[in-house]
Parts: sequence; structure tokens; C-alpha cells
Amino acid sequence: MKFSFTDEQDMFRDTVRELFADRCPPDAVRQSWDNDDGRVPGLWAALAEMGVLAVLAPEAAGGLGMNEVDLVRILEEAGYAGVPEPLVEHVAVAVPALAEAGHAALEAAIAGDSTITLNLSGEVIVGAAADAVVHRTGDTLQLVTEWQADEATSIDQSRRLGVLTEITAADPLDGADPELAFDRAALGTAAQCIGVARRLLEATVEYVGERHQFGKPVGSYQAVKHHLANVKIALDFAAPLVYRAAWSVAHVDDPVARGRDVSMAKAQASEAVDLAARQALQCHGAIGYTFEYDLQLWLKRAWTLAAAHGDVRFHRDRVAAAIGV
Repeated sequence: MKFSFTDEQDMFRDTVRELFADRCPPDAVRQSWDNDDGRVPGLWAALAEMGVLAVLAPEAAGGLGMNEVDLVRILEEAGYAGVPEPLVEHVAVAVPALAEAGHAALEAAIAGDSTITLNLSGEVIVGAAADAVVHRTGDTLQLVTEWQADEATSIDQSRRLGVLTEITAADPLDGADPELAFDRAALGTAAQCIGVARRLLEATVEYVGERHQFGKPVGSYQAVKHHLANVKIALDFAAPLVYRAAWSVAHVDDPVARGRDVSMAKAQASEAVDLAARQALQCHGAIGYTFEYDLQLWLKRAWTLAAAHGDVRFHRDRVAAAIGV
């Protein structure tokens, strides 16, 4: 097993990072809270043009023919930038499921002409502007194209939620594995957790370096250093597990081993981003609570992602079951 990324993977990550920095600055994230669909105008089309939406689609279908190892740090960068687009749902789960089922909707999905979201482990779907939903029913997946949903409230207002109440039109996705779809969703969410935690840590380090109390920077105090060092340690433990899980999803056929690796990653990433959020809030003090300050955008994303597609307890139990504990 090779534990380093290739130069091509690094270049792809860097290119996407530059796109997010240009098209999805904090002001754009904040505006997505107030617009009709919770999205950044033009960003979806730019991602399609760059090929991000087609990463997990086979070359024969017009995709890039890559795998989860190529995608994992793209999703990490999406977390870092606070991207409100449903990248995990669409790119990491829906596109490969459509490819495995040979569904005609794949072409529009990788071209950016449609947006697909998920309903895998409950009744909540993400994405107010979704054109379709990959929905799990028992041991099968289906592509829901017409449905009714009641609006639900999210602490992160760019992640528009709805409770699915009725399905009126759906196609079966024969050949798509619902367990693999869940592992992809959990992996993608874990990757975004790492990106959000990185952003929170960097913002906090910058703040405590600039903020002065008693004549010197807050960051010079030992207790503050300890808080931030603990976040860095948590990140350094979680990120390699996420990368290993990406390799497992891409290459391991055994669903138990694959699920074990994914759940280890998601549990650690959820813990890391929760710690990063709590310490960022602690170190920022009262200003961290204010709506006008950008920190709250990443705090709320951290709390929603930590629980999405299984919280820490769920994934620890899954690891325990996999190893026979």
C-alpha cells in the first residue's frame, strides 16, 4: 500500500483549492444562508467544468475514471472553504451509484446539469435545490425524481434540510450497493470534517496571535498553546485515518473491513472537528458567538458534519462490531 499522494493528486487538490478561494470566500458562504437555494451562484458549473463532478464516473461514461483517494482531499478542501454545495451527496455517492446502475441520469449529473442529494439513513434529505434524491429502501437504492418533503430547520442554514414525506416517482438503481453508498457518504463527511477543523485551527491561531491582553498576545499564554496543540494532535491522528479509509473504499471488497476503516475515520474526524470548534470558541471568547464574525460559519458546519452520516458513538459501535468486541 502506498501512503503518499501523487503529484497529479496534489495538483488537482491545489487547483480546486484556488477555485474555492476565488469563488467561495466567506462572504459567498454567508450569502448562501439568505438566498433561495443555499448555494453559491456559478460554483456548481465551475466544478463541473473542472471535472470535479465527474471524478468517480468511469471514463467510458465521460467521467475521469478516478477513485476515492483522488477525491478525498477535494472534499477536505470543500470543508476548509465552507462550500455549501452538496458535494459529498452528489459527487461521492450519487455519481458512482448511478454509474454502477448504468442509469441515464449520470450524464446530466457529471455535466452539472442536475444536483442529486441523499436520503440513506433516515428521513432527512439535504439540498433545497436538488433535482433528485438517492434514496435507500431496505437493501436497495432508488433514484427519486418526484417527491414531497417538509422543510426542516438546520443550525447551518446553508445546509437546507427537508423531511421526505412522499415519493411519487422513482427508478431502481440495480447494481448500486447501499452499504457502499453509506460508506462513501461517511468517508466524504469525515474528509470535510478535517477541512473544517483545519480552518478553525488556522483562524484561531491567527486570532490569538493578534489579540493582546495584559500587554502581550493571547497566544503566548501556555494554556492557550495547550488548547491549540490538542487540536493539532487530534487532526494529525484523524487525517491519516480518513486517507486510509479512502483507500479502503476504493480497493477493499470486504464490506466489514471497509466499514471498519470508514467508521474509524469518521469517529476520529468527528471528534477532531468537535474539539476544534470548542477550542476555537474558547480562545476567541465572546466575539466567537457573534453572527457578524465569520467563525460562526465554520462552527455550525462543524457541529452538523460531526453528526452527519453517523456520530462518534454510532461509528465506534460499528468498529467494535467489526472487530468482535
